[in-house]
Amino acid sequence: MFYKILSPIIVVFALCLLAIGQDVQPPQNPPQNDERPNILAQLGLSQEQVQRFRKTNAEHRPLMEAAQKRLREANRDLDIAIYSDSVAEDAFQAKLRAFQAAQAEVTRLRFQNELAIRKLLTPDQLNMFREIRRRFAAARDFMQQQQDRRRQMRDGAQPRNQNDQQRPPKGTPGTRPNRPVN
Repeated sequence: MFYKILSPIIVVFALCLLAIGQDVQPPQNPPQNDERPNILAQLGLSQEQVQRFRKTNAEHRPLMEAAQKRLREANRDLDIAIYSDSVAEDAFQAKLRAFQAAQAEVTRLRFQNELAIRKLLTPDQLNMFREIRRRFAAARDFMQQQQDRRRQMRDGAQPRNQNDQQRPPKGTPGTRPNRPVN
C-alpha cells in the first residue's frame, strides 16, 4: 500500500528534476543563429565575385591549415622545451624562433587572404563591409563587457569603477524617489 502511494510521488519528483536540469544546462549543440547576417548577400556580390571569393578561400584553406598545424606543433615543442627536466638555453631559443616563424606565417597568410578578398570588392561594397565589421566589433565588445560583468558578479569582485555598476534609472520600481524633506 505504502509503495503504491510513494511510487507516483517518486516519478513526479524525478520528472521535476529532469525538467529543472534541462532548463539549467546549456544545449550541447546550440541551434544556428538564423539572425546572423549573410555578409555575402548584404554586400550584394555579383555571381562572378562569389565564384572568385570561393576560389580564393579554397586555395587559401589548405595553406592556412598547414600553417596552423605547424604553429600548434611549434607551440607544443616550445612548451616541452620550457618544462623539460633540464632547460637548455640554446634549445629553448631554437624552439622560440621556430614558434615565431610559424606564428608569422599564419599571420602573413591571414592578411594575404584578407587583401585578396578586399580586392574583390567595389568601393561601395568596401564601405558596406567596413560598416558591417564596425557593427560586429561593437557587438563583440558589448558581449565581452557583459561576460566580464557576469564573471565579476560570480567571483564576488567589485566593479572597477562607478560606470560598471548597474543601477536602475531613478523612478523605476525598486528605487525610492527623491522627495524633499519638510
